[in-house]
Amino acid sequence: MVPTLLLMLAAVMVRAQDGPVYPDGSIRLVGGRNPTEGNVEVFYRGRWGSICDDEWDIREAYIVCKMLGYNRAVRATFNSQFGRGRDLIWMDNMFCTGREFRLDRCRFDGWGVHDCNHAEAAGVVCDGQRARAIAQGTPEATPNAIPAPASAKTVIRLVTEKDLSIRLVGGRTTTEGRVEVRMPQGWGLICGDGWSIMEANVVCNQLRLGHAKASVQSGTYGGHHKNMIISGVKCRGSEHNLADCLHDKVGQVFCPGEENIAGVVCSASLPDLVVDEKEIERTSYIDNIPMANLQCAMEENCLSSSAYDRTRPGWQLQQRRVLRFTARIGNFGTTDFRPFLPKQSWQWHACHLHYHSMEVFAHFDIIDSRGTKVAEGHKASFCLEDNECHTNIPKKYACANYGDQGISVGCVDTYHHNIDCQWVDITDLRPGTYYFKVSVNPELKVSELSYDNNAATCIVHFDYVSAQVYNCTLGRP
Repeated sequence: MVPTLLLMLAAVMVRAQDGPVYPDGSIRLVGGRNPTEGNVEVFYRGRWGSICDDEWDIREAYIVCKMLGYNRAVRATFNSQFGRGRDLIWMDNMFCTGREFRLDRCRFDGWGVHDCNHAEAAGVVCDGQRARAIAQGTPEATPNAIPAPASAKTVIRLVTEKDLSIRLVGGRTTTEGRVEVRMPQGWGLICGDGWSIMEANVVCNQLRLGHAKASVQSGTYGGHHKNMIISGVKCRGSEHNLADCLHDKVGQVFCPGEENIAGVVCSASLPDLVVDEKEIERTSYIDNIPMANLQCAMEENCLSSSAYDRTRPGWQLQQRRVLRFTARIGNFGTTDFRPFLPKQSWQWHACHLHYHSMEVFAHFDIIDSRGTKVAEGHKASFCLEDNECHTNIPKKYACANYGDQGISVGCVDTYHHNIDCQWVDITDLRPGTYYFKVSVNPELKVSELSYDNNAATCIVHFDYVSAQVYNCTLGRP
């Protein structure tokens, strides 16, 4: 269960099992070859635990390295690179801006709330240069940082060159290939570790080839590992030149895997999903649902974790309080939005009597004033179809009878407020004012022209009987 706001805000001093006293939120690195690298562990309620690598990137690594007293992070690591993580996992789905001074000031799912295992521990590699304040022995330089047999991570530096010349090589057409960068020492490769659709989009835009349809992290387009010239590239996706992105120090390349080479596939035509924020404001309301009517929803994990506690007497007779709303998702791009998974991988759901083509298409979250998600309200599965289309645009996609799924250009996929799982479970939340965020394609699994309109963030105020949703604005997931 997500802890209460009071617990989240508290900085209670507790005693670890091995003796020393640490404040909640303290961190350390473990498993590295030296003190500058390792899996990140965080201290909470008297115990050390791991951090899941979902959504983990260089921004979180930067916070870790700064907390440990290093100047910057070299890279973020994933998949328990420095050894098996602890079975106790304290944090998941971390989201930091890079400006926070402590890791527990970033957004995450809540202490102990996760869907990971010990093979998904997040880690860092720091640059090894201690901040000046550390060298001078000032205590302010190490807020809540606990030394340990471990590792840390550093932050990617800004490129100092005015702009970088790039080219695509090895593709079947001029719109795909491995990315090569021209440096004073010649053309070289980019490490594919951490390479995503955001970095690929900058490459495609810079080469005037449209937008990124796919990011590649393999040797598909050839190239040799010895020609690797830069690593740790991290972009927001809107930069005009790869030089405007962050990256590791040139000449200090660390790239796991012989064929981990960055590449792209560019396209002039992509879908562009837009959330109808006004529909969310218009249709939101509170509903109370008896547990007897929620069997299907429970099977699809549409309720908060407390709903699954069957040890409480009379749990079958209890009700769940949910925030219902309608989600209208339109495609305003230049080509159809199609599921990430091939049709043979779709899953049949007997409750809803149709196939779900995307396991993670939308997140519905309630967030407190600190930016912490306090309600487990994401929709785990989706079926995509054309419910409404503009005049003269025929409906192409339908869920029934194992039909093709997607959203055509000029059409809208609508999940009405009275549909099962079209809600956020707020049973465990105190009445008050929160942020309400509805995000589609949140993991950027399908490439789009823009992600700046994929999420609607609103203010929601609710009591035990009613809710008001207002001031919705569009932004990124």
